[in-house]
Amino acid sequence: MLLLSLRGRSMRRREFITGASSLVAFWPLAVRAQQASKLPTIGYLGPNVEPVDRRRIAAFAQRLGELGWIEGRSVIIERRAADGLVERASEIAFEFVRLKVNVLLTSGDAHGLAAKRATTVIPIVVAIIGDPVGSGLVASLARPGGNVTGLSFVQADTAGKRLEFLREVVPGLRGPAILANVANTGTALEFEAAQVAAHALSLDPIRLEIQRGEDIPAAIGSLNGRADALYVCADAIVNSNRVRINTLALEARLPVMHSFRDNVEEAGGLISYGPDILGMHQRAADLVDKILRGAKPADIPVEQPTKFALVINLKTAKALGLTIPESLLARADAVIE
Repeated sequence: MLLLSLRGRSMRRREFITGASSLVAFWPLAVRAQQASKLPTIGYLGPNVEPVDRRRIAAFAQRLGELGWIEGRSVIIERRAADGLVERASEIAFEFVRLKVNVLLTSGDAHGLAAKRATTVIPIVVAIIGDPVGSGLVASLARPGGNVTGLSFVQADTAGKRLEFLREVVPGLRGPAILANVANTGTALEFEAAQVAAHALSLDPIRLEIQRGEDIPAAIGSLNGRADALYVCADAIVNSNRVRINTLALEARLPVMHSFRDNVEEAGGLISYGPDILGMHQRAADLVDKILRGAKPADIPVEQPTKFALVINLKTAKALGLTIPESLLARADAVIE
């Protein structure tokens, strides 16, 4: 009887120790989960397909880390890809509102507007804006006045410069086709500016209007030898379909001018001229840092890039049978050989 009693006590003691050990093992996990739930959260609404945005959000996260916000330790970044679709962007924006993120980060006028429609409370940083005031994202560059701030892309102001470079690349350039998603207000602004600049250069531009990726093959196919180059207005649909655009243009023997250098470096375009997109995402991290430390978007001026890069892909030039002038190569910031 005494032996059974001692055995019972021993078993109960082992059960207690086992249970206590389980609690000890579980407790750090519970604490970590609780701590993670308290970390500030950034919702990244990627406007393009994920591979296009990968380097951009990586540049943002790197700069954020330099400012003391280490992902997984002092901040959480929730990533979503809109695949160039505004309706998908709206779904993601409302999802981030339900998640109660501390800051919503995106890029592009259309996706910035989708975020703004979802919330007037959560701070929004738009890393690339084509037309900040005209699109209604902010009241003014100096004093945005609402829950949105970011960086302006100044695309319309540099449209003429891109056409000048394209004219140097294509001898006797006469009829550049200008492709744009006209449903995007910032892109539509560049579309019109590019046509005005083309006429000022005594060129005869051809309008190619698209509103979705499926429109691209028919748009380029409709040229049928009528154009001698293709100017592509920056947009999430364009970025998400950059390989398709460059492939179709190469088949049609059309040199392509882009704004983003990765559309040349990674996707085979001929030439690009525009601001440093990775640098703009790094600068967006500085704006997010200010907001996480208590600043209001209404009081953070919209910034404009000061550095622009000319990138030329000699592999594509060779495939097109083009010889790039040495004077232009000397001015290029990067040459892909």
